[in-house]
This record gives sequence, structure tokens and C-alpha cells, in this order.
Amino acid sequence: MWLWDFRREDRSLRSRLGNAPLARNEMSVTEPRPQGAVRCRGSALLAVLWVSAALAAIAFSLSTTVRGETDRTSTDLDGLRSYYLASGGIQRATYELLWSTPQPPEKRLIPLFATHVHYTFPSGEVLVDIVPEIAKLNINSSPPEELYKLGVALGLEPERAQEIAQAIMDWRTPVLPDRGGGLDSYYLSLTPSFRARHTSFEEIEELLLVKGITPDIFYGTYVPLQEGGGGPRLAPRPGLIDCLSVFGSRDRVDANTAVPAVLAAVGVPPDAINALVERRRTAPLTAEQLSEFLQAYGLPDARLRPGGGTTLTLRATARLRLPNGQLSDLRRSLGAQIKYMPGIGFDAPVHLLRWYDTLGSN
Repeated sequence: MWLWDFRREDRSLRSRLGNAPLARNEMSVTEPRPQGAVRCRGSALLAVLWVSAALAAIAFSLSTTVRGETDRTSTDLDGLRSYYLASGGIQRATYELLWSTPQPPEKRLIPLFATHVHYTFPSGEVLVDIVPEIAKLNINSSPPEELYKLGVALGLEPERAQEIAQAIMDWRTPVLPDRGGGLDSYYLSLTPSFRARHTSFEEIEELLLVKGITPDIFYGTYVPLQEGGGGPRLAPRPGLIDCLSVFGSRDRVDANTAVPAVLAAVGVPPDAINALVERRRTAPLTAEQLSEFLQAYGLPDARLRPGGGTTLTLRATARLRLPNGQLSDLRRSLGAQIKYMPGIGFDAPVHLLRWYDTLGSN
């Protein structure tokens, strides 16, 4: 009733004043806003916020993906450039060794008995290791006791080393057509099954089929090495591929590049092995220096020689040069097995026997 009287008095006052507009300080009564409209505006604002958050998440994910793909492409490109850089190092070393053969020592591009050569190119640097195949034992002629010593020197248990030596002998020993070898039943029980070849090894990778030989034994692995104050570390341990070859030596091995396990297999005592490895780190031994070394250790008849052979393996490790002049941390390693046949009537004096796109050492 009070509100109704207030409005009636207000109309009578407006009629007396000639419907004059209200002053600024006068109160006006407005109709209240519907609650549904307020809810609609709040829902729209919340939807805009959610859409903005979703678009931001999509943009962040897209930018992360693009950046990752860019980095991956850059790494692949550097890997490809390193591949061709290492390949160029192998090719250069191959022909420099060929051209150096008839030259006197002072004119050789690669010194006699060299174990490695370092090349500097505008795009990076390449280190090429030169490993004659006579630094390894011949897989087809090494006697079983020599194979046994090699296995023990590689860290195998004596029983395991004996088993592998016998398995290698069984694989390369011929048998009569109507009689199988001692391990044929074992190979036939495998899935897939196969028969032992019972003939000479044609490729050193055939050892992976021989009973008892695992990839770690064949390719090598890493073993813990305890150093004073530095905690446990890993040291590389060579495998059979570093010690045996179808082109290996049947008598004396290269003293400058043979791994310690091969030196032990040919009868060199441990103290002489350690001294020889330390000695050849400074420079490769010549024939005179090796003779003096063997005389000093009472080993005049040791099965060692400096270099030699016409088949060798080249291992190249390449590192790109960055725009700031420093070398990249990325390393790419390749390998090639080369056979030289100059002056024998062949069309090419250099034959590429094997090519390794990857090497596990780097």
C-alpha cells in the first residue's frame, strides 16, 4: 500500500511540473534483469576460455612437434654428411697406400707400418685406422689349442672356450656324405634348422652359426673396470671378429695392430704383451725395433712381425666442423676390407671385398 501511494504521488507531482525530466540526483526505478540472460553470458565466457585453452595446447603441441622434427632432420643431415666424409677418408687412404707402396720411405704419403692416418678436410676431420688382416688368426688353419687360448684370453670360462674351439673344428672339418658331424644333431634341432657346412669358412660371420658363439662373443662387449677413486667404469672387450679372419695369418701376426688376445694365443707372455702394447702407442715398431724388443724379453722365435700382407681393413671415424670452427660431438664410423693386387695382371690394383656402413666402436 505504501509503494502504491509513492507511485501515485510521483505521477501527480509530474503532472503539476509539466512532465519535467527528473534531476540527475533523483532515483529512478528500473525493471530487474532476467536471471537467464546472466547465465547465458557466463556460459559463453566460460566456453571462450575453454576454446582458448584448447587452441593454446594445440599450438604448443604443434610447435614442439615441429621443433622435434627440425632437430631430427638436422641430425639426420649431419649423419649423412659425416657418412660421406668418412667414405672420403677411406677412399683417400686406400689410394695413398697404393701410391706409397713403390716409394722410398721418405716419399711415402703414409709412413711404413703406420697404424692410422689423420685427414683434415674443410668440412671436418677423419681418423682412419689401418688394420692388416695378418693381425688376426686364420679361422681355417688355427689349431684347436690356439683357438682355446684365444677364447680364454677373451675372458671366457675354460669350459666355454673349449666348447667353442671344438665347435669351430667341427664346422670346418669335412665328413663323409653318409656320416654327419658330431654337432649335426644339435643344428638340426634348432628352429630354423640347418646343417653345418663341414668346409672352410668363407665369411667370418659364419661364426655366428657355430654352437656356443653369441653376438657378445663375436662382436665384443663392455666389461666393468674398477679404477682407483673413480668408481666402476666400462672397458671395451674385443670379440672374435677382431681376432679371427678368413684372410688371417697362418704363421706370424702383426705386432703393431694385433689385439692382446691374439698375442696371448700365439704364445706371448702377459708381461711382454703389456710392454709391447705400451711401446707401440708412441710409434709403430720397425723390423729392427721388434727384433730388439723380442730379444730383450727372450722371445726370439715369437710369432710376430711388423706389418705385411696385401689385405687390410680400414676403419674411418668422421667428425663434422661446426660454423664456429669446433668439431661436432656426432661421430660416424665406416669400414672397408681392401685387397691390393698390383702388378699381377688384374684390371684393378685395388679390390673392395667388404663394406661396413656402421661400426660399433663409435
